[in-house]
Amino acid sequence: MNTIAETLEKIGIVPVIKIDDPAQAVPLAHALIAGGIPCAEVTFRTVQGEEAIRRIKEEVPDILVGAGTVLTVDQVDRAAAAGAAFAVSPGYNPRIVERCREKGIPIFPGCSTPSDVEIALEAGLTNLKFFPAEQAGGLDYIKALAGPFPQVRFMPTGGINASNIAAYLAFEKILACGGSWMVGADLLKAGNYEGITALCKEAVRNILGFSLAHIGINAQNAEEALKAAGLFEAFFGFTSKDGNSSVFAGDGVEIMKSPYLGKNGHIAIAVNSLLRAQAHLERRGVAFNKESAKTDAKGAVIAIYLKDEIAGFAVHLVQKKR
Repeated sequence: MNTIAETLEKIGIVPVIKIDDPAQAVPLAHALIAGGIPCAEVTFRTVQGEEAIRRIKEEVPDILVGAGTVLTVDQVDRAAAAGAAFAVSPGYNPRIVERCREKGIPIFPGCSTPSDVEIALEAGLTNLKFFPAEQAGGLDYIKALAGPFPQVRFMPTGGINASNIAAYLAFEKILACGGSWMVGADLLKAGNYEGITALCKEAVRNILGFSLAHIGINAQNAEEALKAAGLFEAFFGFTSKDGNSSVFAGDGVEIMKSPYLGKNGHIAIAVNSLLRAQAHLERRGVAFNKESAKTDAKGAVIAIYLKDEIAGFAVHLVQKKR
């Protein structure tokens, strides 16, 4: 996987933007970053797309900007000249793919049938756009399409919104989702950048799904931990479950058999995607205790502690079960 694809995967959503006025480009880019989405696909559906990409690239270097709806070789050349970091096309055009390779630009061509995917694989491409996502069959169709092609990751676009994006991203073969609802034409026309930021924040919350998993309490020894768990069970009916290093009282309270991280204990925050949640927090300046990371059989991180405590509690992220 190339670094552009890795970056898009960590963000999870690619705002698809149609810009009629290049003056909107820079304030829009800042609004996206403020909303927690430091990337954009500026389409070539208007002649202003090229200039918008150029301005974002020159004035807002913290955002990853690509060119969308790339239909001709000339548009590839113009996107490259403007500084586009990647290109997206609605269908598979061999000439577009080849030109992007000549220009050193990663291309995500639209592929919505098995034949499309086989053509892309023949060209060495495994990160593909799926368009129009909902109209072409949605997530169920993508799951069926992905079956014969385990090496392929999809970036569905078309009909993706705040209510279904989390479901799409829960499927491991989804690289990221393209969406336009956060940057609608009405918001852009009105210059409502605060509204765009608010919708971006909502999208990020839906993608990450932060929720309280459990609270950990540091006991001094196993006897003290078992006694505490027994009290939670006696008072509140939280069934005790004895483990190697801790005792759970129900699902929400964990009592450590010896002091672990955190002055008072720890707090576990469950997330839809630990990869995306960690990347999101790191962009906000949060540091992680890399030595605390726990991985699954495939090597993916499923739990990791933040470096700093909050009110005397260590805090760790934990991957929700899929």
